[in-house]
Amino acid sequence: MDSILTNIIISVNEKLYVKNPETSALGKKIIEHSILMIDQIGFENFTFKKLGEAIGSNESSIYRYFESKHKLLLYLSSWYWGWIEYKLVFATNNIQSPIEKLRKAVIIVTEKIEDDSTTAHINESVLNKIIIAEFTKTLLTKEVDEENKEGFFLIYKRVINRLIEMIALVNPNYLYAKSLASSIVEGALHQHFLKDHLKTITNCNETVSPTDFYLDLVEKIAI
Repeated sequence: MDSILTNIIISVNEKLYVKNPETSALGKKIIEHSILMIDQIGFENFTFKKLGEAIGSNESSIYRYFESKHKLLLYLSSWYWGWIEYKLVFATNNIQSPIEKLRKAVIIVTEKIEDDSTTAHINESVLNKIIIAEFTKTLLTKEVDEENKEGFFLIYKRVINRLIEMIALVNPNYLYAKSLASSIVEGALHQHFLKDHLKTITNCNETVSPTDFYLDLVEKIAI
């Protein structure tokens, strides 16, 4: 799969950026170091001024790519879900059994992420930590309805819709495929967060992963 992904460009809604960061060395540097910095200091403390100082560039040069740090976070989130979607498609494409395809899909969207060496300027493992901690900040805003109309969450919803289709193939009589699929995708992030920070309110730990939980849930509910 890595060799296939090497030749794939993950498309992100062009309204999220002023200039596509994938088209220049500086743009890729902005993406690479923004991921590392947000992970290190958190999104609230992250600023373009701090990022500019870290990469040896003017703050104004970053604004040539992104009009705000909110748009940058939306971009990173969209890129992440696009990468997950590619993994999901290629990992399940040749699986004929609907239940085995669903199981594999659940693993892809809930497992701990390792860095993908084919994307040199993006550390997916660190980006995954940001998505776990910060993704809700892209949704829980006053502008969410308008941003949804602009298509900013299209890739995220596409990942969920792929799960919905797989659940329906396994059990077309199950009434809550949409709620189950969105709960798996969003809930996995929450369970990873709880496992790392609020350990007493989750069964997930060093030996039981969120993937174990959601595989068990799918087996008991949708099949």
